Amino acid sequence: MSKIRLLGTLCTAVAFVAMAASCGDNKTESTGWEYARNMYDPIGFNPDQPNPNFKNGLTAQVPPEHTTPVGFVRFEYANTLEGYEKAGVELKNPLIRNAQHLEQGAKLFKAFCFPCHGPEGKGNGPITQDRTLTTSKGSRKLENFPPPPSYSTGNSSRGGAMKDLTDGKIYHTITYGVGLMGSHASQLSPEERWKVVMYVHELQKK
Repeated sequence: MSKIRLLGTLCTAVAFVAMAASCGDNKTESTGWEYARNMYDPIGFNPDQPNPNFKNGLTAQVPPEHTTPVGFVRFEYANTLEGYEKAGVELKNPLIRNAQHLEQGAKLFKAFCFPCHGPEGKGNGPITQDRTLTTSKGSRKLENFPPPPSYSTGNSSRGGAMKDLTDGKIYHTITYGVGLMGSHASQLSPEERWKVVMYVHELQKK
């Protein structure tokens, strides 16, 4: 027998033994040999697991007081009418008004605000209109979402005309939401919110 054939036979035998050893014996719950066990049994603790390394025995710890998560921008104005009014007076858009920022603001508005506010901020977005859902089971009318006030002619639910909303008031509303409008802080970064604010000012003029 040549050396190559002998080596091939030896490798085949080793592979067969390894495969057989890794199989269960149908008598126990053993799965046989396992490769890289620590890849699916992590050394670290899961957030909901007990943890003897902390005095309270918990893995998920409350962050230290006055700390700020990485990448998080703290907003110092409270989600109250007072905070809204204060932001309206004190906050100014830090971005330079230019064509690039306005174009980006328009794209963000179309992605996140258009469904309710409509293409020109008139409060006539598609989900405020009559709609019908047709499936294999038939058709049914969808419930309409109440239209928000127009940026150019409507009145704010918190007082004053929508066309007079300042940078800070619009930013505060995007951050916290108001009424049926939810917060968009998780969808839009602070810079993106300011770009939307800039574009909303354009819609106030229409």
